[in-house]
Order: sequence, then C-alpha cells, then structure tokens
Amino acid sequence: MSRPQTIHDPVHKTILLSPLEQMLIDTPQMQRLRSIQQLGLADVVYPGANHTRFEHSIGTMHVASLLANSLGLEQEDVMKLRVAGLLHDVGHSAYSHAVESVLERDPDLQPVMDGEQLTRHEAFTSHTTRTVFPADNAIYRRVEDDLELDPFDFFDEISKIATGDAQSIKRPYLAQLISGDIDADRIDFLLRDSYHTGISLGLIDVDQIMQSLGIRNGNVILGNGDDCSYGEDMALTAAESMLIARAHHYTAIIHHPLTQSVRTMFLNALEDALSGMRQLEGDEATRGKMVKFFTEYNDADIMGFVQQYGSDQARRLLKDIREGSIHTPVTRFNQKTLAPMTRMALSTIARHGVARKMFEKELEKRMGDVLVDLSVATGVPKSTRVLVVGEENFFYDESALANGLVRAISRQLSLTAFAHPDAAVCPEIEATYSRMHSLVDELSPRLLSFIREDQYLPIEGLVLLFYAIHSIFEEVKGGYVSIPRIRNITWLYRTVRSFGVDDRLRFLYDYKFHERYGFTYSDKVFEDIQVLVAMGIVDEDLRYFEKDGRFKQRYEYVLTDEGVQYGQLLSGSYDREFRTLVERLTIDKHSIPRDIVTMPVSRYRNKQHRKVSGVKK
Repeated sequence: MSRPQTIHDPVHKTILLSPLEQMLIDTPQMQRLRSIQQLGLADVVYPGANHTRFEHSIGTMHVASLLANSLGLEQEDVMKLRVAGLLHDVGHSAYSHAVESVLERDPDLQPVMDGEQLTRHEAFTSHTTRTVFPADNAIYRRVEDDLELDPFDFFDEISKIATGDAQSIKRPYLAQLISGDIDADRIDFLLRDSYHTGISLGLIDVDQIMQSLGIRNGNVILGNGDDCSYGEDMALTAAESMLIARAHHYTAIIHHPLTQSVRTMFLNALEDALSGMRQLEGDEATRGKMVKFFTEYNDADIMGFVQQYGSDQARRLLKDIREGSIHTPVTRFNQKTLAPMTRMALSTIARHGVARKMFEKELEKRMGDVLVDLSVATGVPKSTRVLVVGEENFFYDESALANGLVRAISRQLSLTAFAHPDAAVCPEIEATYSRMHSLVDELSPRLLSFIREDQYLPIEGLVLLFYAIHSIFEEVKGGYVSIPRIRNITWLYRTVRSFGVDDRLRFLYDYKFHERYGFTYSDKVFEDIQVLVAMGIVDEDLRYFEKDGRFKQRYEYVLTDEGVQYGQLLSGSYDREFRTLVERLTIDKHSIPRDIVTMPVSRYRNKQHRKVSGVKK
C-alpha cells in the first residue's frame, strides 16, 4: 500500500492526502488554481499576499476534516467534506470578484450552461464538479471501486456540499460546514490572509470553535446546551472572534483605498477588452470566453486577454498596474460622510450591478480623468444558532457584540474617485469633493428610479412596511411626537411572508422563507433589515427581558426621521402598493406588536425634515 502524500502548509503545517484527493489535485481544473492569487491584486498593498486559491483549497479541506472529526461524524462524511473543501473554489475565475462584477454589470454576458444562466462562481463550481471529475476514467474507477459509490451521484452531492446548497441534501450540516456562517472556508481564508498580508485580523481560536460546535435537527449549532454558563460564554466568544476577524478583513484588505483602486483599474481594463471582443466577434463568442475565465484561464491568461482585445486606454491601465503606478484616491465618501438617505440610495445601487456600472460611468463622465468605485460589504452572517439550556436562539440575539459586528459589516460603504498619480496634484482634482457630492445627490435618485422601472426592490418594500406602520400610529401633539416601535421581529417575518402571497404585493416582497428553526424565517429579510439599520433608515433598540429565570435580549425597531423622509419618497413611486399596505395593516392594527415612544418633535426631526403626508388613523 502506497504511503499518503504529504503537503507542508505554512498555516496548518502537515496535511495528509488520500489517493482520491491526490488524483483530484492532479487534474487541470485544480492545477489552474496554482496560478490564481487568492486576493487578486492586493499584493500591490500587501507584498506578501501572493498566496493562491490552490493552497487555500487544500487548507479548507484540512479545516473541514478538523471540524468533522470534532463533531464525531462518520468517516464517509468526513471524506465527503474533505473532497468538497478541496473543490469548493474550482469554479473561481482569476481576479474572481472583478470578473463576477462583469457578469452582474452586464447580464448579456452571462453564459448559459445546461439551461441555467450562470452569474456567480458557485454555479461554475457546481457545473465543473458534477460533469468534469466523474467523467475522468481514473477518478471514476477510484470512486466506484474503492468507495463503492456511483461517481456521478457522488460528485453531484459533493457539488451541493461545496457550494453550500444545504436545502438539497439529506444532511444540511455538511454544506453548512463548508459554506455557512462559521465554516471551513472562512476559517482558512481569514487565517491565511492574515498570515500572508501581515495584518492581524484578530485571534481565531480554531480549537475553541471546534469545541463549541454541535449538530441539532440537521443544522450546525453553537453550544451543547449545558447549564454551565461559562461553556456558553466560551462558545459565544469563539464565534465572536470569527466576526471580529471578518469585519477587520473587509476594512484592512478589501476596502483599503489602494486595493480598491487597483481592482477598479483592472475592472475598467477588462470591461474595455470585453467590449472590444464583442465588436469583433459578437456576443456569443464573448459569452464563451466568459466560461473560459471561470474554467480554464488563470491570472496571466486574463491579463493576456486584456492586452489582446483592449484599447490603448486599457493597455495603459495594465502598464500602470505592472509598474506600480496605482491611481490615487482623490475623493472618498463612506457611511460617516454621507447623509442616511444618500447612503441608503447608494447601498441599493451598489447591490444592482447594471445600475452600479451606470452610476460609476456617469460620475466618471461628469468629473473627467478619474475612475470611480462604489463598493459595499456583502455576505452578512445571518443564520448561526446557539443552544442555551436546551433552547435554540440566534447567535445575534445572545451576543450584543455579534449584533454590533453584523451592523458594522453592513454599514461598510465606500464611494471613491481615483486619478492617475501624475494628475492627483492638479487643483481641479483636489477640489472635486463638493462637486462629486452634488453629483451623487443628483444621480442616485435618478438611478433608483431607473432600477424600479426594471424590477421591484424588496428592501424598499421593507422601508414601505415600516413607513406604513409609522403613518398609521404617528401622532403629533403639543410639540411632542409619538411613534411606534416594533418589538417582535418574528412578526415582521410572518407579515412579509403574508405580503408575498398577496397578488397586489408579491413582486415587492419576493423573499424566500423556511421553517427550519421552528418559525417563519428569511435570511434575506434579516440581512436587509440590518442594512436599513446600518444605513440609518431604521433604529435598532436593545431590550432585556426575563424568561424562565434567565435574562435575554431582543431587538426592537423604529423608523428614524430620515427613514420617514425616505418612506415618503418611496410611497410616491409605489403608490398602489403603499395604499394596499396601509389598508391591510389598518385592519389588523391592534395585533401589531409595538410600543409607542413619545419625545419632543425637535429631538426626533432633523432640520431638513419635510412634512409627511398624513394617513387617516
């Protein structure tokens, strides 16, 4: 019997490979990842960040087995988790986030494979895993003979585990351990990125995380339900360390101004080259090239593509990147320098690829000689559950620190203009702050109107829901204003779900719900509420209450003055839907769980407040 292959990893030290894992590593699909940097062009800022998706994939495989063994899973499940961890990034393109942005910003370039329109790397990972590996004769025989499994069924399940498709497999926790809130992928890339950049993202105690994880009702959960409050505290601490590291990861690496700059330079050069190819060879050929970006090309290949098809301007951008002439940030706005209504508009635009591209290009056109980037943090953790004395609760309801970190990640927004270093000292560039601010105020409402003409925006449906409740209960008397504060977020979930089956509202409330936690829940509704809080449209208040001898915390929600103004503007765009909301909520107004908060009008309303059109009580 041959000895297992050994890999020496700087983060995890010695890693042993099974014969199947070695065979998978030797495939062209995995070897391609050796030439794709994990952090793209971030080595411009952090010279040590030359690690690749190849070593990250091996690290994810290793961490997956650590988590699986700590949970006492059967060896077959451990083996599947290792394979899924190894293959979880096999569908990543070079400079992946820039290339994925192209697909979001130009839907006409989204390729179709097996009748499915592919928009994200997970879809390419799934397609490659399901179709390529089982078709390899040697791999086919290894799975069939050694594992006594059907290779196509085996890799179909692996594809679902690798991409976090927990809904489609019998044991959802397998997918959650690879792609969840606390998973092998995140643990490895946070440790690895910290190691190679030299940035301390905070201590991630893998051993404590392993001790804190359990499985309940098919889902990964924090804690074991013991009465020991110290054990509960340590489980929360371990999970909090992951969130701290993740928040620092966004700030220190992803949203570093020079990282954003080089990413923006490359994206502009790539879009220029794709436009050149479309003119020469047409849309179909260009979509075929997009497939190759995710399945065959590495970093050097995509650079070569830009060099071949790009204009002189695109090639100049590549030359600047190679020579380190990175464009300089000359104007930068974030959540602290933008009014709530403006940052809410920008947050919505940033999450809509087509509108984001239009917004950036129009700003570039109006300002001249600059590149513009609008970025928001994504992937807010939203499903971690914790077991406390036999009762499941959301991690964020048990930890005020975790809730604050989720809000901190949600509010990370950056709008930056970059100029070539030779132009950065020009007086007209230095004076762009007020000019850009006025352009942002002008363009953002127009672009939101453009989006609404094309599709409904469910997050605006949530604003309208809060505004309708506010309008029904608000009272102004003797210099004081009384406003409603919603004290039960589960009521919001149930209400939004009921709106989603109303023919008059279903397009505005197009959310997916599930009952896995014993009540109606939507990951996306939770995430969107956190965005509204982070953008200053809704206030989130922490309240403590006693139940069964324990003090618990819950979060209650009230529309801010800026939220009232935003809701008023939206009610004009969604007039029919808003009237339907008020009608339905008025009928059941006494069942709405709320407290009435009274305060001086001067304290609640800002100076720019416009009078809200009344709704009959």
